[in-house]
Amino acid sequence: MAASTIDPVAGDQAPTRETGASEEQLYRRVIYRIVPLLFLGFIISYLDRVNIGFAKLQMAREFGLSDTSFAVGASVFFWGYMLFEIPSNLVLHRIGARVWIARIMISWGIVSMLMIFSRSETAFYALRFLLGVCEAGFVPGVMFYVNGWLPSTRQSGLYSLFLMALPVSLVLGAPLSGAILDMANGWLGISGWQWLFLIEGLPAILLGLVILARLDSRIAGARWLSEGEKQLLTARVAEEARDKAGDIWTLLRTGRVYLLLAIMILFNTGFYGLSFWLPSIVKAAGIKSDLDVGLLTAIPFVVAAFAMRLNALHSEKAGEKRLHGAAPAILAGLALPLSAYFSQNLAASLALIAVAAAGILSLMPIFWTLPGRILTGKAAAVGLAGINSFGSLSGILGAMIIGYAGPQLGIIILGVFLLMAGMLLYLATGLAPRTAATPGVRPLTLETTP
Repeated sequence: MAASTIDPVAGDQAPTRETGASEEQLYRRVIYRIVPLLFLGFIISYLDRVNIGFAKLQMAREFGLSDTSFAVGASVFFWGYMLFEIPSNLVLHRIGARVWIARIMISWGIVSMLMIFSRSETAFYALRFLLGVCEAGFVPGVMFYVNGWLPSTRQSGLYSLFLMALPVSLVLGAPLSGAILDMANGWLGISGWQWLFLIEGLPAILLGLVILARLDSRIAGARWLSEGEKQLLTARVAEEARDKAGDIWTLLRTGRVYLLLAIMILFNTGFYGLSFWLPSIVKAAGIKSDLDVGLLTAIPFVVAAFAMRLNALHSEKAGEKRLHGAAPAILAGLALPLSAYFSQNLAASLALIAVAAAGILSLMPIFWTLPGRILTGKAAAVGLAGINSFGSLSGILGAMIIGYAGPQLGIIILGVFLLMAGMLLYLATGLAPRTAATPGVRPLTLETTP
């Protein structure tokens, strides 16, 4: 029998030629059908989360939005997101992914456009909270949707693609946001920051309508599949479902899940803090043009996108994840405080920020492989949703730390968070496995033989 191969698009394990040539083609059709729409959705969602950092450049001048008020408003989004994420996913399970994911995107696009009316602190806070409520459930909803089409052995490739949407959205969004602020300011009597919300909110509405028309909630409703293909896909998902045995009580008794949650909050706080405040940091360095601010802000995330991909590829080739996850976080934790020290030298500071951004993003794909290595079945499903939901606290912390501590001290605090994340990850993945197996839980071992 021919040896199985690794497929970078379809997932970890591609079938052998004898058993899977036609099946492999079928899965590729499924992937190319659903991934482009969802990938665009991820790009837009990240863009609409962090464009507030650019809008703040003009909002502060126009109606006196202070750093503290901005920090509160930026963080309020995550309260709405965290509180309504699980209810949103329950509704998605009941009425179907096509309608609910489309609803999520259309509603968050509308609220993003309504941000043009946030000319007071009260309105700013209320609309940011409502934006979080509307967007809640998108990420776990996509995970749930993919789980209904593909077995877990074919999902890792998709998740790595979805994570690439993060640096892509920042690389594209930073210069776009800066250009809108500069070029559209005052057009038709509307401020540049208001045009920013109008223009960048519209794609979510349009994509939501496309998803409503094109996405199939379930395999059974896909007209582009034959009956035999539907039966095969359904059988593969059902085969895996029969082997899942974890439950929520197992999850709650698993200490390493709480370690993973702590690690995510620590490194994600560094990411969101940097994303929200980087435009202001660059502006404070003496850059006058908002377009130039956008272009300079994009540089660290261009570097980060390449670093994330290279780190992931090297990790797979070396068969090692422990150092590939911990080392980037520790490197980022050292680079961020140094960027504050060299804040008067924009080139040096931006280079160090690029190192920090590369470290944070390089950790992310490695981290998201960890829950599935210690949890199975229902415990894995609940664990992923819980980690993603409570991980939203990092958005609150990231916005507030610099807002209250100031850019210099705030960046140092974020660096400490990243150092802690790297050290915790290194220690957690080196813990000795349990002597007795717990149903639904596997030892957290990241070293594999190449």
